[in-house]
Amino acid sequence: MDRQFYIGVFAAIFAAFAFSLNFIVPFVIGDYSTFDFALIRHVVSAVVGAYILVITKGVAQYLTPGNWLIATWLAFIGYVGYFLTVTGAAIYAGPVIAPAFLGLVPIVLALIGNRRQGSLPWRFLMMPLMLVLFGLVLVNSAAFTEVGLDSVRSLWIGVPLSIAAVVLWVWFAIANQAALAARPGMPSGVWSALILIGGGILMLVFYPIGAAMGLFQLPKLGFGWGTAAPLYLWGVSLALVATVGGVWTWNVAARSLPVALAAQLIVSETAFGVIGGLIVHARLPTVLEGAGVAILIAGVVLAIGVFHARRAC
Repeated sequence: MDRQFYIGVFAAIFAAFAFSLNFIVPFVIGDYSTFDFALIRHVVSAVVGAYILVITKGVAQYLTPGNWLIATWLAFIGYVGYFLTVTGAAIYAGPVIAPAFLGLVPIVLALIGNRRQGSLPWRFLMMPLMLVLFGLVLVNSAAFTEVGLDSVRSLWIGVPLSIAAVVLWVWFAIANQAALAARPGMPSGVWSALILIGGGILMLVFYPIGAAMGLFQLPKLGFGWGTAAPLYLWGVSLALVATVGGVWTWNVAARSLPVALAAQLIVSETAFGVIGGLIVHARLPTVLEGAGVAILIAGVVLAIGVFHARRAC
């Protein structure tokens, strides 16, 4: 039991690290848009997913229409739909306020997950959650200051999109764990492959629509290696690490841990994102940012200790 618990913990933390790599995308793709990046990333991930299905023995029994439909629906909720709402939120609410709202995901998910599963008495859950909430407030302390509001185009559009992104990710996390629980014999890698392929197909379907709306720069800037090399290199790299690695390890964590704990572990994505942002901008953290990251880590460590102690009882 301890081995499964620790595998789940490390898987959730790696998934958080993988997802945090999304924060560096705007700094590495040049003049191409995040939609161009998403297209490359999801198509490459779908190819990897197809390869996983090809090399897995006895996979045919899992390729039922029902499994394909649910996996594609989850891909839409947790990847394509989530990506579109997050991108829209960043465009209209700015690059500071949108992540501040997304920081609510682990709190909401932990509360809903513990209510559904009853994995821990509430009195044991409150302290880790309060530390995580306090850490998120400190990390995002600049969101609603005058500086943070300078990049806002429309709060009336950006805030609802931010809330929609929170709802989609929480929905995905709960629905995905329920789908895995209903399929105890399905390997996590196969289920991850189905989701990856579903996400790639959805992005290809969306491409002509997005191109007509001017969301993609590939038709204008060109598909050639000379201009698009950074897009391809980073798209493939993050497809392998952030999408394939993130989806697979999150599914491992979802199968190994209660939702209330997995949700609090995924908050380390914020800590990784802050650290990555500081590296990109080549600066030291402010006092509030440093304190916020430290408190976030403390909340994660406390959550692991509390859940492990309850399992040992």
